[in-house]
Amino acid sequence: MTGMKIDEEFVPDRRIEVETDDEQNEAERDCDDTDDDDETGSDECGQLPPSSHSHNCNNDPWPQTYRRSMDMYTMPLHSVTSFRGTSEMTLATKRSFGLTTHDHDVRKPLVSASSFPVSTLPMRLSQPSNLTISSLPPPVEQCSFSQAVLNAINVLCGIGILSMPYAFKEGGWISLVLLMVFGVITCYTGILLKLCLERCNGLQTYPDIGQAAFGYFGRVCIASSCVEYLIMMNDNLSSLFPHARLDIGGIIHLDSYLFCAIISTLVILPTVWLRNLSLLSYISAGGVVTLAAVVVCLLWLGVVDGVEYQASRTALDFKNLPVAVGLVGFCYGSHSVFPNIYSSMKEPSRYPCALIISFIVSFVMYTTVGVCGYLMFGDAVKSQFTLNMPTNHVTSKVAAWTVVVAPVTKFALTLTPVAYGIEELLPAAQQNSYAGSIIIRTALMILILLVALTVPYFGVVMALTGSVLEMLVSIIFPCACYLRLLHGHTTTVEITICSLMIFLGMICAIIGTYTSLASIPNVAAG
Repeated sequence: MTGMKIDEEFVPDRRIEVETDDEQNEAERDCDDTDDDDETGSDECGQLPPSSHSHNCNNDPWPQTYRRSMDMYTMPLHSVTSFRGTSEMTLATKRSFGLTTHDHDVRKPLVSASSFPVSTLPMRLSQPSNLTISSLPPPVEQCSFSQAVLNAINVLCGIGILSMPYAFKEGGWISLVLLMVFGVITCYTGILLKLCLERCNGLQTYPDIGQAAFGYFGRVCIASSCVEYLIMMNDNLSSLFPHARLDIGGIIHLDSYLFCAIISTLVILPTVWLRNLSLLSYISAGGVVTLAAVVVCLLWLGVVDGVEYQASRTALDFKNLPVAVGLVGFCYGSHSVFPNIYSSMKEPSRYPCALIISFIVSFVMYTTVGVCGYLMFGDAVKSQFTLNMPTNHVTSKVAAWTVVVAPVTKFALTLTPVAYGIEELLPAAQQNSYAGSIIIRTALMILILLVALTVPYFGVVMALTGSVLEMLVSIIFPCACYLRLLHGHTTTVEITICSLMIFLGMICAIIGTYTSLASIPNVAAG
């Protein structure tokens, strides 16, 4: 047996082999050899469908790049570099590469020895790629408690904060109560996701929890956020350049909004072409700074610059209350990332505490912006409070330019999981084609531009997204998965609470969707 290694020495090589295209078919065939072991592991979650045992194989119907793209939100910033490089990764990312030490089949060959002549085995192990043990990432650096809190705040405090004063205008001061109630509900459903993850060892991400039953609807949810970013950028650019026009040969006439929409798309497009997720994570980190700067500008405008407060304010507007519900729901719709935050923590048992703290901080930020913006601009507040800020103040210009930059920092990372999902539908030979990737991502950008031009109303799109999609992702789906996965292990009180939440989410989704669609003519006329 000269020149041959024992099984244990081949473990890292096998883990790398699964990432190469020419080994995919062999890896899938080997999954058949490990079915018995997988079925044993799945006995612990007998409530799952029979297909649930295949998480450790390569036939998972949900694209595995979803996990890697979501991990960009959860890894410590200083640890984020290329997945193929020598940096450190989160636990969830490490699992996606099959590098976890507790895999039950770690000592089993990726390709069964009985499937090939013995003489070919050394050649198979040496051919897959140029990667060696030295190119493997070093031991994973997981997130500390404080880093997990910051990551959760990062995903919770997004562009929804710009619409908080508008939510108060639509629903009245009662929106403050809605903000608190939905904060408590969505925090609870975030903890339910943790319980679902703990129910089965194979579950690591939100799509895993749903057994891929959620399908590509989750990708539609992510793509809808991209429409919001483009509309936001267009609104603020057109407010900065209200007289911008473009005439081409006296035939094509572009007004300020359409011109800025095209410019925004062209500016964002190069960032969408990037396939290096680590670089995108650095770009996205700037989004936290930009949104914080906008909040500071609002407070500065009200406290230092002394903008006159408006007297026209409403305590309760029952007619438009569902719109406020959709806007609030959009703000708390970050549940697709929560499982990755849980998986990345050094102390997963402290996840509920980290989640509660992040929700409290987010609630304080949303409340501060909502109250200050509504006090300053009253019922005249627009869908983005930056559009109400007086243009003669330097603070207003800083805020407007900051909001213009914010979509550039968030857009690409938001669109990446959608692009990956489409790219993985291509034939295996074309999946690594950079030209094909550029074509797909450019087509997505054009589609998003068309949607943004068709419904160019920031508040309406955000309320519609919050009503239709975020109610499902943040309330209905976590409760339904919890009841399904832990069937027979839940108390009557838990079943009652989850059932009421599902009912509440469905009612809010139906009424909010109808109200948002019905408000489009009024917004267009106004």
